[in-house]
Order: sequence, then structure tokens, then C-alpha cells
Amino acid sequence: MASRRERIHSRLRCAAQAASEFLYGMTTYEWVCDMRRERGEIERLFILVTFGDIVGVPILPPYYTLRLLPYVVPVTNRWKRSLLRERDLTDLVGMLEGVT
Repeated sequence: MASRRERIHSRLRCAAQAASEFLYGMTTYEWVCDMRRERGEIERLFILVTFGDIVGVPILPPYYTLRLLPYVVPVTNRWKRSLLRERDLTDLVGMLEGVT
């Protein structure tokens, strides 16, 4: 009796989890992906503005750059990889959607 009740409870739990994942995908998944993409673009722009002199684009004076250095050091490898990453047509289409 207890094992049957446990099986029914586990099946209901799996069904509830599947329904919640389906609703998440149907309602907010695209929004979350867009927000992550926007956050990455803003982070890359921030690093470019603060540490652009590394690549030859001096925008901020070095004093402010040195004050921000402890916050940027953990993400510099990720930033360099994102700048050097190859872009394909789907990335360009995503950029064009924001323009129109």
C-alpha cells in the first residue's frame, strides 16, 4: 500500500515538474535568453570602455581603469574569447532584429 502511494506521488511530482518546465519554456524562456545575451553584450561593452587601451581604444583615463581592475580581472579571459569568437549568420540576424 505504501509503495503504491509512493509511486503515485512520484509520478505526480514528475508530471508537475514537466508541466512547470513546459510553462517556463512557453512563457519566459525566450525572455531569459534575451536578457542573458543583453547582459553579455553590456559586459563586453563595459570591459571595452574600461580596458580599451589594451586593444588600442583609449576611452577612460588610466586612473579610473586601475580602480576598476579588481572587478574586471575575473572576466578578462571570457571577454577575450567572446571578442575572438567566430560569428555566424544566426548571430548577425539576432543583431539585426534589435535594430529594426
